[in-house]
Amino acid sequence: MQAPPSPLALSQRDPSHRDPSAPEGGPSFSELLAGAAAAARRLEEAALRRSDEEGVLSLALPLASLDPLALLPALAGDAPGDEFRFLWDGAPGLCLAASGRCNSLELSGPRRFELAQRFSSLSLQRLATAPLACPPLARPRVLLAFAFFDSPLQPGTGAAGVQAVLPRWQLSRQGRHCWLRLQRGLGGDVSARSVAEELWETARRLEQLAAAEAADPPPAAGSVTIAHATPWHGSYRLAVERALELVERGDLQKLVLAVRQQVQLDAPLEPLSLLRHLRGTQPGSCRFLWQQTAGEALLGASPERLLTMRQGQLRSDALAGTAPLGERAGALLHSSKDRHEHELVVETITAGLQRLGLRPRRPRHPRLARHGALVHLHTPISAALADQQPLALAEALHPTPAVAGLPRREAMAWLRSLEPFERGHYAAPIGWIDSAGDTDLRVAIRSGTLRGDRLELTAGAGLVRGSLPERELQEVALKLGVLQQQLNLPVQPASSRSIV
Repeated sequence: MQAPPSPLALSQRDPSHRDPSAPEGGPSFSELLAGAAAAARRLEEAALRRSDEEGVLSLALPLASLDPLALLPALAGDAPGDEFRFLWDGAPGLCLAASGRCNSLELSGPRRFELAQRFSSLSLQRLATAPLACPPLARPRVLLAFAFFDSPLQPGTGAAGVQAVLPRWQLSRQGRHCWLRLQRGLGGDVSARSVAEELWETARRLEQLAAAEAADPPPAAGSVTIAHATPWHGSYRLAVERALELVERGDLQKLVLAVRQQVQLDAPLEPLSLLRHLRGTQPGSCRFLWQQTAGEALLGASPERLLTMRQGQLRSDALAGTAPLGERAGALLHSSKDRHEHELVVETITAGLQRLGLRPRRPRHPRLARHGALVHLHTPISAALADQQPLALAEALHPTPAVAGLPRREAMAWLRSLEPFERGHYAAPIGWIDSAGDTDLRVAIRSGTLRGDRLELTAGAGLVRGSLPERELQEVALKLGVLQQQLNLPVQPASSRSIV
């Protein structure tokens, strides 16, 4: 008996056929194909005018409400060696999964923000999209991961100053609305029809996978424990004492000194399983994943917004001053040391925005913000935008005194001297810019780098006049311990002496 024709085949034979499994209000395949062909013609005309490379076709479809985190593994492209994966999980806000590179940039140097802005603008401007009306959540995005410093100490080592990716696949959800987007450069075997077919078939496959998992959920991942973690207390104490000498004699107003801990796990760990756990333990933070290769992944849950630009408004967060959840949390509001440290961050952010012609607004007093097992002093800062470019603003703000120190130039130099490791992506901007210029960049704190069965955790504490070495060491130990708890990584009893 012959199998019935697929919805795609029926659509090709009969333009009036609409796939009954498509979400209500979605286009038929013939409508998607017609839009793709029209967009491809615009690309050809633009390429002739510019006499340069062809642009990129960008097509999108609405889907039933799916979970991008759960379906990220199914988005893997077929390009050899392209293992890029990205997750931005701000649920109940925007949740975005992306994979594959349609276009990318990687560079270091003092012009990294400027060149990343140029790359983002050109990549998004040269997209040809089908005339299907898309909500903001479905817009094409360039994804960005900066390093803390503009260049690694040793060329060819550490993270590049910036990595930017226009992804091949983008699955986004906000509320109950969900969209899938595919972006491909035309030419060779890639045509408007083949892109439309690939998008249509993948959309149906994702919906079928989601339905199958809902009917028969996959088994929970086995537990992974910490077998060993490197000691850090002694070397960090010496660095803290040296930093406090600089602060007390007036060379620095503040320095945020970080420590790195290498954690050996008893088995390899899949980064998405950590992110699923973070979704439950860190609901107020933005969970993120930046994975260039299968063997290495940056992931975390950032409570700190460097900047958000949306509908002509900017918002930035001043987040400094930390205490464990409980009775001590309320003391933050009355701690002169923590209030002073926090106000330095607020003043620096507002001054940086003013230098770019903005008029920032802020509440008079900070409030307490809970993120998991930690509480912070938090002051939201907002401003109306004019024609400022997102990454010019990011360059003006990064790094804030919450993750570096004051004065900025001198603090950055001392961090290079006192921290015996490359910060890499730690405490640097990560996020995206969309085709309308809306932007969201978080500060990559509460993060780690996972390499199979090894996890690299980084945490820091702000040193100002009045800081006590013992208290700062306790704060870093608290943050590292909370990171391990939030990542659901218990310690093997026999190895617990390695954790300090």
